[in-house]
Amino acid sequence: MTECLFCNMASGKTPVEKLHEDEQVFAIRDIHPRAPVHFMVIPKEHIPSALDIGQEHGSLLAHMIQVANQVAEGEGIADTGYRLALNVGKYGGLLIYHLHLHVLGGRHLAAEG
Repeated sequence: MTECLFCNMASGKTPVEKLHEDEQVFAIRDIHPRAPVHFMVIPKEHIPSALDIGQEHGSLLAHMIQVANQVAEGEGIADTGYRLALNVGKYGGLLIYHLHLHVLGGRHLAAEG
């Protein structure tokens, strides 16, 4: 595997301000926010993309969503709502091939599609 930015952040090799961290995941602000609140929940396990998710990842995915909800509450967007998104592949906007869940809120978000 080549150097992975998110793996380096998870290990502390690349310092970053974390909104949340536990044994399985960490959350950071997106450096190119698409909304007033835009953060990502990133598993510490290197999973290249949602295409690589299997049955064994069910509890990890549930935990990622629970952390997203918890951080959204702390960021003040839980009551008004927010978007959860996984980018898949080049055309889906995936730039760093390490699974990560985007959480966007703080303004009205138009329907996607």
